[in-house]
Amino acid sequence: MKKIGILAFVLLIGITNFAQNKRWTLEEAVVYALENNISVQQSELDLKLTEIQKDDAIGSFLPSLNGNSSLTSNTGANINPVTNTFTNSTFTSLSMGFQTNVTLFNGLRNIRELQRAKLAQVAGQYNLSKIKDDIALFVANAYLQVLFNIENLKNLQAQNLITTEQLNRTNELVDAGVVPRGDLLEIKSTSASEEQRIVVAENQIKIALISLAQTLLIKDYENFEIVDDNYEIPISSITEQSVYDIIEKAKQERFETKIADQNLILAKKDLQIARGVYYPTISGFAGYNTRWADNDFFGRNFTTQLYENDGTFYGLQLNVPVFNGLTARNNVRRSKINLERAALQKDQADLDIEANVFQAYTDVKGAFKAYEAAVIAVEAQQQAYDYSQSRFEVGFLNAFDFSQSKLRLENAQSEVIRTKYDYIFKLKVLELYFGIKLY
Repeated sequence: MKKIGILAFVLLIGITNFAQNKRWTLEEAVVYALENNISVQQSELDLKLTEIQKDDAIGSFLPSLNGNSSLTSNTGANINPVTNTFTNSTFTSLSMGFQTNVTLFNGLRNIRELQRAKLAQVAGQYNLSKIKDDIALFVANAYLQVLFNIENLKNLQAQNLITTEQLNRTNELVDAGVVPRGDLLEIKSTSASEEQRIVVAENQIKIALISLAQTLLIKDYENFEIVDDNYEIPISSITEQSVYDIIEKAKQERFETKIADQNLILAKKDLQIARGVYYPTISGFAGYNTRWADNDFFGRNFTTQLYENDGTFYGLQLNVPVFNGLTARNNVRRSKINLERAALQKDQADLDIEANVFQAYTDVKGAFKAYEAAVIAVEAQQQAYDYSQSRFEVGFLNAFDFSQSKLRLENAQSEVIRTKYDYIFKLKVLELYFGIKLY
């Protein structure tokens, strides 16, 4: 029993450590967000409502069936429901029955309402997919921000390590009389500034991680970590595509245009439904009823009365709309306006897609050029720094100018990191327009 308890304790510790040491990849973060995000869950509920609306539309084709029953105590002059004559007495009567009704024709409104329900279901699915794309892009941006801060911290720490080595070297040069003591103080000041920037960078990582955890609805901020392996620039051939090809692909793939198309179709269907009120309505009905009274003239018992007093009815009913206070006409006019609005929204969605793709395409091109320029700049700054370092070590350069050279190198390295992740994110945005998913 003791061994079992020890084993359970060890397993519990192992599971806890595993949970605490989990590092999230970008794909895991996106999938988790899509499964737990509140906006996604709300959209899924909206989609379930469209399924109910579809069931309602199907139900309009089915007949209705209703039962009724009435137990009445009468005193004074009343009509006996069994003999159908006036009776000046006190008696109790019971009537019961059921009736069924079915719509045979209502201007095709039931058919078109079912068609509309199916279209609304498709529109709901498009809306859910759009929300998922937006959430995935938002998570990717937050994730890349964490990676940027981590790489920036690593760069600052590496530079501070070089500064520490330089501090020791400068101390030796001061003792040897090669450089003045003021240069040593300048290097110490540079080291202190770098340590301050390291603290700021560490805080930025924590803030970025908390922001990402909140996006994923994870409350354990302390143990939340991501895979911080070096995220290289992905290989993508999308920039080799023509921007017009990407626009056409986006119009086919993006859910903004699909939603606008579906809303236009729904508006047309609403206009058809509104016009259906102009047509007459034909319905069929049938029913059964029976009666009982405690003062039956023939003295029949309860069962016999129900059997002999029953009756059936059936028929057709025609309703022709003649005048309804302009309600039908105004509903048609309102539907026409909504149709025109939906058509304008469709045109606007196409224009927005074109503008957004052009913007995303230009951003990717510009971001990649900025990254290439930053790489060239950091190589130049590295050479300048190496040259400044060699001059400083022989006393031909003072500590201030040497620190400025090192600071320019740090800024150039930080710019490489920034432009790299800026390009990666903008590339993901353009790929999304081309139909390449993040999940």
